[in-house]
Amino acid sequence: MDHSKAPVLEALEAYHAERQTSFTPPGHKQGRGADPRVRAVLGDAVFLSDVLAVNGLDDRTSSHGVLAEAQALMADAVDAEHTFFSTCGSSLSVKAAMLSVAGPHETLLVGRDAHKAVVAGLILSGVCPVWVDPQWDADLHLAHPPASESFDAAFREHPEAKGALVTSPTPYGTCSDLAAVSAICHEHGKPLIADEAWGAHLPFHPDLPAWGMDAGADVCVTSVHKMGSGLEQSSVFHLQGDLIDPHVLSAREDLLGTTSPSSLIYAALDGWRRQMVEHGRSLYDDALSLVSDVRSRIATIDGMHVHDRADFCGPGRAADMDPLQVIVDITGLSISGYSAADWIREHHRVNLHLSDHRRISAQFSHGDDEQSADRLLAAFEDLARHAEELRPAPEIHVPDPAGLRLEQVMLPRDAFFGRTEQVPWRRAVGRVSAEMLTPYPPGVPAALPGERLSKEVLDYLRSGIDAGMVVPDAVDGEVQSVRVAVQD
Repeated sequence: MDHSKAPVLEALEAYHAERQTSFTPPGHKQGRGADPRVRAVLGDAVFLSDVLAVNGLDDRTSSHGVLAEAQALMADAVDAEHTFFSTCGSSLSVKAAMLSVAGPHETLLVGRDAHKAVVAGLILSGVCPVWVDPQWDADLHLAHPPASESFDAAFREHPEAKGALVTSPTPYGTCSDLAAVSAICHEHGKPLIADEAWGAHLPFHPDLPAWGMDAGADVCVTSVHKMGSGLEQSSVFHLQGDLIDPHVLSAREDLLGTTSPSSLIYAALDGWRRQMVEHGRSLYDDALSLVSDVRSRIATIDGMHVHDRADFCGPGRAADMDPLQVIVDITGLSISGYSAADWIREHHRVNLHLSDHRRISAQFSHGDDEQSADRLLAAFEDLARHAEELRPAPEIHVPDPAGLRLEQVMLPRDAFFGRTEQVPWRRAVGRVSAEMLTPYPPGVPAALPGERLSKEVLDYLRSGIDAGMVVPDAVDGEVQSVRVAVQD
């Protein structure tokens, strides 16, 4: 296929050149109706390119096939058989993938380190999850994707399961052995969904971890806005093989997706694909070289340890890691990652990717350069010099793996939509959660609807919040009280 083409961008260019006049949405009418104060901030180009996909970029019947051609080019770029664009982020894409594999009251194997969007999919669909435990590093207090053997054991115990879902890479950059997990799924005749929200860049350089389509996954969900050049909310999901009907996947996306997709998002997706096919290898040559230098320089800062494959990969841990996720352990500074991230933003106007009780991280991409790297390093060096001001690190009660693992006693949907009450957090011990309680980022629920709450997990959340953790999806963001199911 001709990857010099960008069908959406070319259609948008033609729309401007033809000086079409629209009597359709959007109501700002190419920006003419937008408040000048808004245009002064956003720019006129945003409004000029915010046009309908149908009866705008394309005609009423989509006879020019603009979107279809752009999706076919994206599929060809990554060796997928089918690709679908989403303008509602991978939070929607992963739900569509799940619903194409399992329906209400059917069973799906899911890694317990799944993002809250996956749990939302379970709540909406009524799918029954069988949780597959991650590989837990007790020394680092970090979860890596589940081992392939764990999925095999789960399929043998639950042969009725319709398929499996694994998150890889995680927000910490650690990766599953997707080829092994895919092989296990296919041995049982079941499809694998790879939630690769953090892996849109992986197909475009051989020194990055293997990505799902190459490893045999049936559906791969990627957030192009996370590691690519897409606008926020841009996502694609790719399909291969014959275990999932592409028409079913398309229908599930149509069920959940917006009827008013953003041409801005489509255009950026289209342009990113062209950029990656034409220049991805050289762009990531530069990015990997830059991040290697950054890692070496951070390692010279007292009190900071940069995690690498030796820390995260090996038996009982991850299969690989994305070097562009720079994860820095700062326990040597005796401060928390929460306070460190806040201090760096306040004093250096540098926003970090995620932070936890002992780590901070910086996400690099092909968009970084020496200037952004130097600014990050200056902030880290200054943090080390001022660490004493942030001591002592608040104590956070992080349970061991057994203490973190809660018992699922109700379907997530039943607990979420059933009768509920709000109780003080200490009285919630032993009760069934009716809400997600999710330290964010990275967005993996510590407790989810249908799980029986334990003192260990509630102590962890309460002590974490006191130390700076954010739990944005809780009814009570301070977790002084918890929403629980009313059980007869």
